[in-house]
Amino acid sequence: MRSFTWRGKRFGGVPRDHWRRVNEALDPETDFVEIYRNAVVHEFPWDMNQALSFALFRTYAVPGIGRLLAETGAFTEQVQRRYDDTALLLEQPSLKGFEHPDARAAIRRVNQMHRAYDIPDHEFRYVLSTFVVVPQRWLADYGKRPLSATELSASVNYYRTLGRHMAIPDVPETFDGFARLMDDYEAAHFGPDEGGRAVADSTLALMLTFQPSFAARGVELFSRALMDPPLREALGYAAPARPVERASRAALRARGRLLRRFPARLSAQTVADLPWVRSYPDGYDIEQLGTFPTPGVAGCPVRHAPGPAAPAPGG
Repeated sequence: MRSFTWRGKRFGGVPRDHWRRVNEALDPETDFVEIYRNAVVHEFPWDMNQALSFALFRTYAVPGIGRLLAETGAFTEQVQRRYDDTALLLEQPSLKGFEHPDARAAIRRVNQMHRAYDIPDHEFRYVLSTFVVVPQRWLADYGKRPLSATELSASVNYYRTLGRHMAIPDVPETFDGFARLMDDYEAAHFGPDEGGRAVADSTLALMLTFQPSFAARGVELFSRALMDPPLREALGYAAPARPVERASRAALRARGRLLRRFPARLSAQTVADLPWVRSYPDGYDIEQLGTFPTPGVAGCPVRHAPGPAAPAPGG
């Protein structure tokens, strides 16, 4: 099949399974960034974006996480910009490698934001686990194919490296370890919280703007149909009718089967290419992405200056 260009992106000219072949020729222990990048921007760009969005959405059902996000106002008052900033910052290491200046700047910004709050290590580990587990399960259920063993190993190594750069301790070493962590954590910690529900509502409202207004009701129903019962229960969302849930999931599976007939994507599909990332039409400065918390404001702990030294005995 000859290559062609559609909407500024090149397709075809190589076998349909081109990116799987490329990834299988690489070593997931040393080439994990390249393998992960190929999966995200070439082989599964839409699926990975949806899966990672759902991964973040799951974290709102943990009261400690949802409540803090609500207190900051970042995902309720400026949800479009925070959505865009999160995607742009997290993308940098996969596009350019962890040692690239842009990737280092992005991770530094993420760490600066997180250090402003008293976030326990177990919450960091849980969030990291969703980035590994949710995409694997999404692609197994709805993708044109599941991740190969090589690609899954690369994903594990990629997020273990991200965890190391974020100084997260006790990160699992295998996919099974990440899956157990995520499942056990959700069973123990999922629960209702007004803050988590507010952040979830704001995020769903944003997602509705990604589609024409006449489709909003259908998109909202479709989103709830894709949530598993524990997630819906924790966030307080009503379950759609069973036929709606079955039809929604069947539609995604049909899309995956159809994509098996599509040519390989040669041009990368990055976050900046997505039409729903709208905050920076003229470009962005990585150092200015994200929030700059002020101590004592919007959930940011007050940093107390050291008090006077205690007098010496007998002084």
